[in-house]
Amino acid sequence: MPPASATRGSFSTTVASTFGQLFRIATWGESHGPAVGVVVDGCPPRVPITTEEIQVELDRRRPGQSRITTGRNEADAVEILSGVHEGLTLGTPIALLVRNADARSGDYQEIRRAFRPSHADYTTQAKYGVRAAAGGGRASARETIGRVASGAIARKLLAEQAQIEIVGYVKQVCDLGATVDASKVTRQDVDATIVRCPDTAVADQMIALVDQARADGDSLGGVVEAVARHVPAGLGEPVFDKLHADLGKALLSIPACKGFEVGSGFAGARLRGSEHNDIFFAENGRIRTRTNRSGGIQGGISNGEDIIVRAAFKPVATILREQETVDVEGNSTLLKPRGRHDPCVLPRAVPIVEAMMALVLADHFLRQRALGG
Repeated sequence: MPPASATRGSFSTTVASTFGQLFRIATWGESHGPAVGVVVDGCPPRVPITTEEIQVELDRRRPGQSRITTGRNEADAVEILSGVHEGLTLGTPIALLVRNADARSGDYQEIRRAFRPSHADYTTQAKYGVRAAAGGGRASARETIGRVASGAIARKLLAEQAQIEIVGYVKQVCDLGATVDASKVTRQDVDATIVRCPDTAVADQMIALVDQARADGDSLGGVVEAVARHVPAGLGEPVFDKLHADLGKALLSIPACKGFEVGSGFAGARLRGSEHNDIFFAENGRIRTRTNRSGGIQGGISNGEDIIVRAAFKPVATILREQETVDVEGNSTLLKPRGRHDPCVLPRAVPIVEAMMALVLADHFLRQRALGG
């Protein structure tokens, strides 16, 4: 196997780190650099937001919050550098910064010479001819700090101007599935357990499973489900920017996310149309559906019912076991990564899924308002 080239021609590409059309974000920073952050552009003025409100969301994402997450000890304290004055957005770009404090780049000496299986090491090197090996650079889940911080602003916009609320939770860890009523689950229910599963009986089993995986030097995957309530009918575009298409792109862009569903998802493929159709009825002057197999979206446009999505996450690629791989010259070698890694990303993925959902809905909310809706 030839080594990845370190040279490129006169035409080059850059890392795509922007998202959204009207409510736009650009995240920046590497896992072991001095800081990470985000610039939010397009947020309307006079949206009330405080450092403390953003910090609440970052605290749910940060490492070291429980025994089943990575041991990296980061406060993830957010700083608002611009765009907010006396607790209100100005309508100008909002710059948010979080400084890295507990990077241990020495733990990554081995992966400077060899590629971790199923990680982004090789593909990043193959694309750009250079990579920030320590911590995985931009491929690290630390990049999602910017998503969660900007998502907190999007959530506040949606709550203030449309009364939209978003709740995510762990639906499945490995082969353990939970029973959750998406229409009633609350954040308090979700955060009552360290695995962020509101089904407390199953949550205890999930925690035990993650504990065992950590002890084995292994990792686990699973599913995060999220619901957005009080979304008005009419959000989304009917062709390429379908609401569920944008939600799918948003969630699939999260590190380790490998699958996306909305409503009945793949299970709907096993039903007949007579079983799957959501029947309309009128209630207090509002058009409703008796079931919600569409997941709140029909024809790419929200129909006023709860929007329910699911994101499947693979087992964390970095495990503390010796594995076969190749080095940067293409020679076979053995690699046993060191460092601090999540045995299961799901508990920390919940606020990231919520944030990406909020960013999409905020963008489409502003697009619909610009249309006069």
